[in-house]
Amino acid sequence: MQHIPVAIIGCGMSARTFHLPLIAASADFRLTALVSSRPQPDVAVAQFPDAAAMLAQSDAKLVVITAPNAVHFSLAAQCLAAGRHVVLEKPMVNTVAEGRELMARAEHAGRLLSVFHNRRWDSDFLTLQSLLARGELGTLRFFESRWDRFRPEVRDRWRENPGVGAGIWYDLGAHLLDQALTLFGMPQAVTGNCRALRPGSRTVDYAQVQLHYPDFEAVLHTSPYTCAPVARFRVEGDAGNFVKFGLDVQEAQLKAWLSPCDAAYGLEDAAQFGTLYAPDGSARTVPPVRGDFAAFYRNIAAALRGQAPLAVTAEDALRVIYLTELAQQSSDCGRRLAVDTAAV
Repeated sequence: MQHIPVAIIGCGMSARTFHLPLIAASADFRLTALVSSRPQPDVAVAQFPDAAAMLAQSDAKLVVITAPNAVHFSLAAQCLAAGRHVVLEKPMVNTVAEGRELMARAEHAGRLLSVFHNRRWDSDFLTLQSLLARGELGTLRFFESRWDRFRPEVRDRWRENPGVGAGIWYDLGAHLLDQALTLFGMPQAVTGNCRALRPGSRTVDYAQVQLHYPDFEAVLHTSPYTCAPVARFRVEGDAGNFVKFGLDVQEAQLKAWLSPCDAAYGLEDAAQFGTLYAPDGSARTVPPVRGDFAAFYRNIAAALRGQAPLAVTAEDALRVIYLTELAQQSSDCGRRLAVDTAAV
């Protein structure tokens, strides 16, 4: 089967940790171009200083945009206008208005538009999804999803400097929201507390956001001051609870140069397995579903070939942006805000 030529825009952490190794390991894609402001001697493909030069000279059919959030819209619009399919790092864009406009341009161009919401293929998330599908927790009443770090010092980088799309809520919040929406759909209302907690911080570095559903509550949380063990997922139903500690292993494996093709890739150590607690006090460990970030690109290839529907649609990503904005608005005004499903 013929490889699909790909270009990547940006060569920072996201490109090097995720997109470069996932594309290199793929049987569907061939990296043909890289756009970077600085030469990258270890990436053996044609390199360009800007997107315009790449679009004029590259045969790439798919462009993966990993540049800072502030330029997502402009770069994606440029690529769509040049007739290229587009995958954006999360978040897709920074406002609902930008998202709607980009979706309209993709539809007009007849091109695929997707977003790298890779955490749908985390091992712990897939395991939880399976438990819920089997009804092992009974009727869901409470869901908590935390992604905490110990990073008490403010660093000089675009994610922590004031600007469009900066701050932890636009960064990790996009993952937390996409996972919740994948499991439960849109809530009825949102209560947000998104603030700068560290001394000297000029962007949001702490967030606790509550999603209000008709019959249960979901809490999303990220803090820069967590060094003690804390559950990544805590899920409570009327037939049991599921608790899972530790982050998915794939990011750490990719950073350690483990190939997605390796037999050990995506597999957690037994010490990290989640636990299912029953009302009678008994507990059992839950063998996890294998993590599989590569599934995102397999689906992109299948969608481009007309073999499968797109797993992560632009509509999915737009709902994430809508709730990102709504939670920040709730935090700013200090009250619970209703979700307008007609808006997305």
